[in-house]
Order: sequence, then C-alpha cells, then structure tokens
Amino acid sequence: MMLATTDRISPMRRAGVAAALVLSLAACTGETPHALGTLEYDRVTLPAPASERIARIDVREGQRVTAGQPLMQLELALTQSQLAAAQAQAREARERLGELKAGPRSEDIAQARANLAAVQAQARDAQAYYERLLPLGRQRLVAASDVDRARANAGNTQAQVRAAQEALLELERGTRSEQIAQGESALAAAEAQAKAQSVTLGKLDLVAPRDGRIDTIPYKLGDQAPVGAPLVVMLVGSVPYARVYVPEPIRANVRVGQAVQVFVDGRDGALNGRVRMIRSDPSFTPYYALSGKDATRLSWLTEIQLDKGAGELPAGLPVRVEFVPGGGK
Repeated sequence: MMLATTDRISPMRRAGVAAALVLSLAACTGETPHALGTLEYDRVTLPAPASERIARIDVREGQRVTAGQPLMQLELALTQSQLAAAQAQAREARERLGELKAGPRSEDIAQARANLAAVQAQARDAQAYYERLLPLGRQRLVAASDVDRARANAGNTQAQVRAAQEALLELERGTRSEQIAQGESALAAAEAQAKAQSVTLGKLDLVAPRDGRIDTIPYKLGDQAPVGAPLVVMLVGSVPYARVYVPEPIRANVRVGQAVQVFVDGRDGALNGRVRMIRSDPSFTPYYALSGKDATRLSWLTEIQLDKGAGELPAGLPVRVEFVPGGGK
C-alpha cells in the first residue's frame, strides 16, 4: 500500500493519515491495535499527623480491612498534655470574657469614690495653705520658694482629683464594647487551638478510611516518623484497573467508554473492560511499554475499568489492552 504526501499537508491531517495507516496495517496483518501497561489499584496514604513514636500496630501488610478498622496508634502523652493546656487557656479566656461582660463590681466603684473624696480633701487643704501663704509672700514675710512649693502642691492635688474623677467615671460607665469584642476574639482563638489539638489527638489513632487491603507499612513498632511521612498505604477498590499508554497512531480511535479486551500476563483468556479516562496531555512512552517504533512516539496515559471477573489480581502485573474495532459504549 502506497501513500503519497506533500509538505503542504497539515499536521492534523498527517496525524489522521498516520492513524489510518496503522489501523489499515493492523487489519492487513491481523493484529488488533493494542497498548501496554500494568494493573493498578487506587492508593490511599495515611500520613503521620505528628512526630510521635509508634506505640501499636494492629494490621499486617496484605491484610484486608474494613472502613473504620484500627490500623495503628501513636504515643498520646505529649498531645494529650498540649490539649489540656489549650483547654485551660480556653477556660481562662472564657472567664475573662465573663468578667468583662459583668462589668466592674460595686465594691470597686465604692473604693473609687472613697479615693476621690480623699484626694478632694487633700486638694482643699493644699489650696487653703497656698492662699494663706500668698499674702505673706507679697509682704516678704516668707521666702518666695515656699510660696512656689505651695502653689505646685495645690496644682498637683487638683490633678489627682481629676484623675480620681475619671477613674470613677470609667467604672460607673462599665466595660467598653471594644474590650468585649477583644475578649470574644481571644476566646474564639483559644477554643480553636483546643479544637485543633483535639483533632490531632484523634488522628493519633489511625483507622481505615475505606475498605481495602494494606499495601505497605513503611515504619515499624517503636519508630518515630516525621510529620507527613506515610505510615500506612492502602490499596482500595474491589477490582484493579489497567493503566496503559496509548501510542499516538491509534489515539484518534480510542475514546472514553470504548469496550476493550485486557490480557494479563500469566492468565489465560481475556478480561472485559472499558476505557474510563484518557489524559489530555501526551507524554513519552515509558520503557516498559515500548513496542517497535513506539519508542519514538508520544503516548497518552489511559485507565481501563475492568469487570468483576478480574477478582483480586495483584497490582503491577503486565497487561496488554486490545481495542476492539467498533467497540461502543
């Protein structure tokens, strides 16, 4: 079969012609368009919420678990202490806010009034002394410095009276709305900190988020993993899916929902499946999926949903996916 092309043919047309050529060759040789890849499961990773020593491991690698089943426990002592401290700070902030809302006590107001009366009496005495001394100073019967000191003392006591009056007025008017708002904000921050510590404490008891199988437990009993390190990795899903790389010549004829046949290395017969996802961005074909001239071509990562006949095949098995001509949704 001969195909004539010129430099004026558009890239899109060349891609379509190439795909048609590959399919035509496949039809002539009896080879069904296919892609290579591996069996995979969705993975769920449980990271370390805190850098604490592993106190207990309840499962082993390869074990089937159900949602909510205990998997591992980290040491609780430090986080429990931090939670208790945060809760105490929240209680202190709550009591302080209650004090602000209640306003000053009647005893404090009475004390402020007594202080005002005392400084008023001192001010009257200082003013009277200054007024008696002033004519004597004019007659030069007392030193001018004594008159000045009497004047300063009278002015000082008058200032003390004004300060005592303002202090009493502040108590009588009660707590300002801005102070109450500040107290409410402090309480909210303290309660949020206590809640965060409570959540962290709860995460120290690791449980399975979904039904699945334990794939790996990277750390052992007594290890202290850093924050964010994977403590347990689970494989979830009742059946695996095939992750393959569709080569460029057949990409135009592969679509989501298309029926395919999946051949697993070491297993007789084919499994039925359907294309559930095709990445929009191409990448270079990985080394384990190389086939002939595909080594120099782009490929598209594609996921194939298998039917229940796949059972519990292990992840990582090599597969070959054949795209059935005309396979519909």
